[in-house]
Formats: sequence, structure tokens, C-alpha cells
Amino acid sequence: MPTDPWQDATAQEFFPIRTVSTLTGVNPITLRAWERRHGLIRPTRTATGHRVYTRADIDTVRRILALVDSGVTISHVREALAAQARAPFSPAADDGPWVRARAQMVDAISRFDEARLETLYNELLALHSIEEVTARLLLPLLVDLGQRWDNNHPGGIAEEHFFGMYMRIKLGARLHHRSRAVVGPKLVAACLPGEHHEIGLLLFALAAHEQGYRMVLLGANMPLEQLNYAARRTQAAGIVLSGSIEAPRALHVEALPALVRDAAVPVFVGGPTSVHQEHELRAAGAIPLGTDITHGLRKLHLTLNPSE
Repeated sequence: MPTDPWQDATAQEFFPIRTVSTLTGVNPITLRAWERRHGLIRPTRTATGHRVYTRADIDTVRRILALVDSGVTISHVREALAAQARAPFSPAADDGPWVRARAQMVDAISRFDEARLETLYNELLALHSIEEVTARLLLPLLVDLGQRWDNNHPGGIAEEHFFGMYMRIKLGARLHHRSRAVVGPKLVAACLPGEHHEIGLLLFALAAHEQGYRMVLLGANMPLEQLNYAARRTQAAGIVLSGSIEAPRALHVEALPALVRDAAVPVFVGGPTSVHQEHELRAAGAIPLGTDITHGLRKLHLTLNPSE
């Protein structure tokens, strides 16, 4: 008999491959290769033949990423996963508290209860680093809210806007109060044209700030032709763009290549757009960062500091 009905229901949820890609930063081509070539994941097939994944599958993808990052070759990942399964404690076992925290946050958001939301958020920050809260709570929570919107949940758009406004205030205040303590390289950061969701950008900015970067934030729906001027004026080391939308062809073949050509610094693109349209971004000369903020920051840092 389950002790947490919400958690039990969540375990039965299925996610399409694009959502899994958004959550993990692994592009769909790689996910299919891990399934077909290496047998590392086994998604369920719908009646129409489409792959769908459970939260357990998503946890497996994250464990694969962690193993590869630690130096395990992809051909030996299956053995490493089997060893983890035999161990007394599996990394996935730690997800229970985070699943419950997300459920509590969703409940507070659905009630538009800012006081409850504030209490839950502050309690988690008192126990965990902002990086862990971002990776294990906020990013999955944004996907949960987006799915409620996509599934025509009553009030789904209002809920997402409510949470977005709350997080914009919280993250903006945190960045503002810490800005004077950072003296590292500057990054100009903005959302792609047509992108009005700033939370992913703010989460990345906060993580970059924690790594010593000074952020010049330009917000949502930013015309690309303005960014080179901002980068020159601030002597920025790089330009970071964030997007969750499917960017139009004109951006890939005109505006973005022009920015890359004219800018004297690297141009990075993060968020779901950098996963779903990775090839187009690379063709335009930009550097995709994916949706995993920690991995994306590492890639950005190594690009700006190739000798390290």
C-alpha cells in the first residue's frame, strides 16, 4: 500500500522523448542510440509506436550521464549500472524527498499560495545548495508546470505565470545582493527573440554568478542585433542566449550567423532550444549548452579557458 499517493501516481507518468531530452540535456539521437546500440534504456512504446519514458527511465539517463562524466566509457556503462543496482543504496533512492517537495510546491502553486511557496523554498535552500535545488527541484518543476499547461489543466497558464513571477523576484534579488562580491569575467545574457520565459535564463545566471562570472542580464525577447553592442560596451567574455521555443528558420540562417560573425566573443545558446535545434545552432556558429546547467557552465568555462 503506497504511503504517498502522489508519488505512486507520478511513477506511472509517461514522458515523450523531447521532454526527456529537455530534462536531461541528452539529445533524442543519443537517447535512441543508448537504447538501440547499447541497450541502456528501454522506453515503452505507445500504440502508434512512439517512445515514452517513465521517471525511472529519466533517472537512468541521469545516472548514465554521471557515469560518462566520471570517465566511464559508454561500452562499460551497462556494467556500472548493474553494479549500482546491486549496491545497498542507489542514487535514485535519494529522489523521494525531491519528488515530495515538487508535489508540495505544485500544490502551493495550484492554490496561488505565495506564503506556503516561500516557506517551502526557503526550507530547501536552508538544507541544500542552490545548485542542487535548481537541478533537482526547480528545473523538473518547470517541466511539470509546462505539462499541466500542455495538458489543458484548468489554470495551467495562470499557475505557470504565478510561479514565474515569484521566481523572477527571488532570483533577481539574489543576483542583485551578490553582484558586488563578484569580480570575474562578464557574460551578456538574454532570451532569444520571441522567448518570454526568463526563469531558465535567471537560473543559469545565478549558477554562473556562483562560479565567479558577472552577469549583464537583458531579459526576455531580445533582438539579436543589439547584443554585439552590449558585449562591446561591457567588454564581455561571451554572449549567452536562452530559449525553450522552436526558433524560426530566419534566426538560424540570418540573425544568429550575423551575431556570431560580428561578435568578438563566443555565442552560447542554452535551454531546450539548444537540444531540439542543436544542428541548426552549430551550423550558425553558436555553441549549444543543453539544459543541464552544471554541464553547460563547464562547457562555457572550458570554451573561454581552453588551456584548463
